[in-house]
Amino acid sequence: MNKLTGIRRLVLDVLKPHHPSTIELAETLGVINGITGVNIGLYEVDQKTENIKITIEGDQIDYNEVRQAIEKLGAVVHSIDEVAAGNRLVEEVPTLQDR
Repeated sequence: MNKLTGIRRLVLDVLKPHHPSTIELAETLGVINGITGVNIGLYEVDQKTENIKITIEGDQIDYNEVRQAIEKLGAVVHSIDEVAAGNRLVEEVPTLQDR
């Protein structure tokens, strides 16, 4: 049996202040060891905050290190919306319940 790899994808719902920018947050996360890509989408803007979705991919993503980097910039993880681990990424497929 093959040894499984660590976390390969994380999708996080995050609430952040307007500053630092989304660009700075993406750059900060993108240089963390084990991360090969970061995608941040803006979903809602309030007077003082932004609700964003962060998708992170890599080979050995350390969730605690990611969370600490996010919190250091004044943001907070609301939820982990998706996590993938193993030797390959498995894409979600629609089921009857999704209709």
